[in-house]
Amino acid sequence: VSRTPIREAVAMLEQEGLVKIVPRRGIIVARKTKAEIVEMIQAWAALESMAARLITLDASDAEIATLRDYFQPFGSAHPHLSHIDEYSTANIAFHQALIRLSGSKLLASLTDNLIVHVRAIRHRTIFARERAERSLNEHLELIEALEARDTERAERLARDHTLKLADYV
Repeated sequence: VSRTPIREAVAMLEQEGLVKIVPRRGIIVARKTKAEIVEMIQAWAALESMAARLITLDASDAEIATLRDYFQPFGSAHPHLSHIDEYSTANIAFHQALIRLSGSKLLASLTDNLIVHVRAIRHRTIFARERAERSLNEHLELIEALEARDTERAERLARDHTLKLADYV
């Protein structure tokens, strides 16, 4: 492989904040401080709350109904706490679906870089049992607000849900 594609890939990783290029030392994996992590979560909360607003205004009932599918496997027959890895995956997919259902290409673009970092944080913190339990209930409450086209409530629930992650961190 020639050097040019490698340099371009490393430059892209640096631009996304995943690595740092240190002169005369090389390339190192970038570590995020707690403050940086909280800041990313807060930005995600703002973007996701706007996505919830847009969903209530523009998404079809059928599109909103698809959000319930992410949590179907975690009903009483298969409690989410006994399948925490699968629940974590569904949780992350649900948050990505909210952004996608907003219909805003700009929101999707803005969250592309954040998702790499927020995904790891969400996955790591969901294993605290009380967080997984609350998370499922908050998701279902948000879906109900979206289905009811209650714009202010959906926006608030989406924002508050994600800000609870920032508080936890």
